[in-house]
Amino acid sequence: MAKSIESDVQTLATFIETYCHGNHPDCAKRLPTLRPQELVLLGDKLPFLCEECHKLLTHAVVKRSHCPMDPKPACKHCPNHCYAPVYRQKIREVMKYSGRKLVLSGRVDYLLHLLF
Repeated sequence: MAKSIESDVQTLATFIETYCHGNHPDCAKRLPTLRPQELVLLGDKLPFLCEECHKLLTHAVVKRSHCPMDPKPACKHCPNHCYAPVYRQKIREVMKYSGRKLVLSGRVDYLLHLLF
């Protein structure tokens, strides 16, 4: 289970970073500031994000690492939505933008993540 959380968090970070660099190119960017146990989930590659995207990543990491569902369904199929409505709408926007961009750049594995 810890491996799937780590994988999900790293995928979220990639999607949010892709969105941030495409939609907020002029904003000041910084490394994420998370608790050590959550920072470990991001692995070796830490994303540089603007303040808005940093908040979204922080929210997503906390929610994913504390998800009570086992096995965890895709958020769009989950009967128990844990994201706040504002973040839920924003993550949809991020997934739509980044999914398209990553698939068109040759990352077909992310297409599978979007569909399932």
